[in-house]
Amino acid sequence: MKLHKPLVEAVISCLKQIVLDNKYSDRVLEKTFKANPKWGSRDRKFIAESVYDITRHFRYLSYLADTEKSFNMIVAAYFFEKGIPFPEWPDFQTINTKPFEIKKKQAGSPAILHSYPDELWEICESELGKEKWLKEAEVMNQQAGVILRVNTLKTQKNELIKKLLAEEIEVDPINIFKDALQLRKRQNIFSSKLFLDGLFEVQDAGSQLIAPFLNVEPGQKVIDACAGGGGKSLHLSALMQNKGKIIALDVEEWKLENLKKRAKRAGVNNIEAQLITDKTIDQLKNYADRLLLDVPCSGIGVIKRNPDAKWKLNKEVIEKTKVLQYKILKDYSAMLKPGGYLVYSTCSILPSENEKQVAKFTEEQNGAFELIQDKTLYPSEGFDGFYMALLKKN
Repeated sequence: MKLHKPLVEAVISCLKQIVLDNKYSDRVLEKTFKANPKWGSRDRKFIAESVYDITRHFRYLSYLADTEKSFNMIVAAYFFEKGIPFPEWPDFQTINTKPFEIKKKQAGSPAILHSYPDELWEICESELGKEKWLKEAEVMNQQAGVILRVNTLKTQKNELIKKLLAEEIEVDPINIFKDALQLRKRQNIFSSKLFLDGLFEVQDAGSQLIAPFLNVEPGQKVIDACAGGGGKSLHLSALMQNKGKIIALDVEEWKLENLKKRAKRAGVNNIEAQLITDKTIDQLKNYADRLLLDVPCSGIGVIKRNPDAKWKLNKEVIEKTKVLQYKILKDYSAMLKPGGYLVYSTCSILPSENEKQVAKFTEEQNGAFELIQDKTLYPSEGFDGFYMALLKKN
């Protein structure tokens, strides 16, 4: 393939923003594409895939290039690894690949070879064990698939498969996930009329396990206490057949506004979006039949989807997150009525964020809450990593 200078320059510009300015890959790419509307789908694909791939393997590529500062050299190391001929301009034509070849033959540490910071590697290895962590670390350096969730309020799986095919969107059902479909190839589906009409949402299969884990029923009063953009609230509504009431809470108003738009598109009318205030917990005390606590977490289980997260995580960040998780579990559980059920969930695979938090909570509650069942889905099983625990309030 021939590399065009503006596209390679765009890759380098995006990487600088992600690595040096600590910005998120998806937002950097979105802004870059908006500023260059004339780029076609192939150009955008090259830029996006290169940026994500280099971000994913940044430490290893820096090791090959023997620099963390020269982005030209790091991108050159990426082209070298991929077997892509260097661009035909001086910045790249003068680069000698011999040092890359020498470094490639040298044995770096597992953290270097798999591109993780030493501190994060040590944390995960100590919690999961060497063999288990190495398996997960390798898998999370692969590109994430695109998974859809069928909106059963508007259509059914087989019907949607036919409609998508008519729009030249090929998907495969994932049999162990009731409403999940996987794209055969990556393509822009957000301009699809079926998406705009609310027949499906984009939601990883692992994430699609959480709402069913809560065992909701039509007519119940449900609280999604960390609703964010509302993907799980929408799934809960579909499972409840749009009957009953879901109160979607969050500390960010813009996320709730986004949820309202998504709910309208999905044909959902039993969700009430509320901004969390100091009075919220008291106002909703003993209110809910079901409570979902999809708490903030390290996000280690979704590194495949968010590779820049690797470079933002350290012990201090994870410890602060665990304090917040426990506070939410302890404080927000008051909104559940006796006899009700709650799900505590994260997109982490670390026991210290998951089963250890639940064990500590149930022990401190002295029988007020009991663990019914829990489940960890690991990235090595094919999808994003998640933890979920179902607890009953006695």
